[in-house]
Amino acid sequence: MDVQLKRGLLEICVLSAIKYSESYGYRIIKDMQPYLKISESTLYPILKRLEEGKMLTVRSEEYNGRLRKYYRITDLGRKRLDAFAQEWKEVMSVYEFVTREESHEQN
Repeated sequence: MDVQLKRGLLEICVLSAIKYSESYGYRIIKDMQPYLKISESTLYPILKRLEEGKMLTVRSEEYNGRLRKYYRITDLGRKRLDAFAQEWKEVMSVYEFVTREESHEQN
């Protein structure tokens, strides 16, 4: 898979993982696990990019004597998810075209 495409899809998955409530890194990984595998070394740079892009906010809170970062989606992040849903319809149309079965003989 194209690296840029995969990177974009992972960003969408991370936004989707926090669209209903804030979460933290380990929980995001666990929530995504039934659908795809993502490591901490992949997740944290994505979270940083999304924060820099204003698609999520971060707050820190102490938990069991350690500082834990909690991530929350922003309005801009929600708009990105909505835009992705529309874009995906186009991608699926292209996929259907590419994978269609030939219904007539070629000369």
